[in-house]
Amino acid sequence: MDIHRPASVARKKKLRRISFAIAAVLVIGLVSVVLARLKPAAPTVERATVWPDKVRRGSMIVDVRGLGTLVPLDEARRWVPAATQARVEKIVLRPGAVVTPETVVLELSEPQLQQQLREAEQQLRGAEADYKSLEARLQTERLNQRAAAATVAADYQTAKLEQEVNTDLAKDGLVSNLILKQSTVRAESLGERYKIEQQRVQVVEQNINAQLQAQQARIDQLRSMYALRQSQVDQLRVRAGMHGVLEQVPVEVGQQVSPGMNLARVADPTRLKAELRIAETQARDVAIGQLAKIDTRNGIIPGKVVRIDPAAQQGTVTIDVALEGELPRGARPDLSVDGTIEITRLDSVLVMGRPACGQENTSVGIFKVDSATGDANRVTVQLGRAAVNTIEVKSGLSEGDEVILSDMSAWDQFDRIRLR
Repeated sequence: MDIHRPASVARKKKLRRISFAIAAVLVIGLVSVVLARLKPAAPTVERATVWPDKVRRGSMIVDVRGLGTLVPLDEARRWVPAATQARVEKIVLRPGAVVTPETVVLELSEPQLQQQLREAEQQLRGAEADYKSLEARLQTERLNQRAAAATVAADYQTAKLEQEVNTDLAKDGLVSNLILKQSTVRAESLGERYKIEQQRVQVVEQNINAQLQAQQARIDQLRSMYALRQSQVDQLRVRAGMHGVLEQVPVEVGQQVSPGMNLARVADPTRLKAELRIAETQARDVAIGQLAKIDTRNGIIPGKVVRIDPAAQQGTVTIDVALEGELPRGARPDLSVDGTIEITRLDSVLVMGRPACGQENTSVGIFKVDSATGDANRVTVQLGRAAVNTIEVKSGLSEGDEVILSDMSAWDQFDRIRLR
């Protein structure tokens, strides 16, 4: 039989169910809010895979580094050019050979030049023969003129003696006045003629000298031409021109060369400098006279900056460094080197290793290791001037702090990591 339930009991059960439902919704909402506010779990990173370093206080050398090569000094390297148009007949030496100024590197040939040399020699010999013939003819002319002058001088002296005798005789009345006048006129006439003959001798001497000088000038011109042709022929045997090592021979046998074309390059391997290529963003602080170190991978050579290229090429600036130390074994032209230039020295500053993502004078986020928990928390650090391997810390870290310098971009979304 059915039992009748009062309406109030059913209503209480319904209210109780609604209360349970509301409580359940509130609990779920509260849990959701709490979970939403929870930070994500810190990822775990193997300590062996990161690069840690400690912040320390001390001196820091600000330097820049660049790759480069060893090259001979400008005065210790020379190109040997072709003196004339010719053909390469023989390559006597190949690059790497030790040479002296008289060492023959190449042999050239040019038949037309040989013919020009023979013609120049013949012209010179002909001019020298003409000079001797002219000199003999002019010497004869000189002697004839002197002989004529000597004859007039003798006649003049005779006429003077005759005049003096007639003058003495005329005083005693032994010679008429007519004869005295005739002897006087003759003596005066021969005297004038003697002066003219003397002047003629001087003119002949001057004429002889002028003709001989003109012929000598022609000989000198032909001798210069002969010397030029001889020099050109001699230069067909191309010589090194200096002590050193043969670097290049950029021609082949049978090749036609023109005047001024480079035939060989010689350098002194003991007189070298370093040409460094520094990034243009780092070269702004480089100055003449700054100290440098050149690493040849077989020794380090001290040096000094002596030249800075005013223009940048392909993002780098070329810096010349004069080497001041003894060259290590194996140092040679075109050897690849690694150079470091000291810009300045900072004393009593906070220093740490250069992080993978940090540039000088910037703010970066770096993980600082908590020694108590072993976790690493991201902190903002203001960086200062940078060297090749170290960088100045202006703010954000203290002396003794341990930081992670390796690339942590994979954990950019986390402010904390767990090290194990």
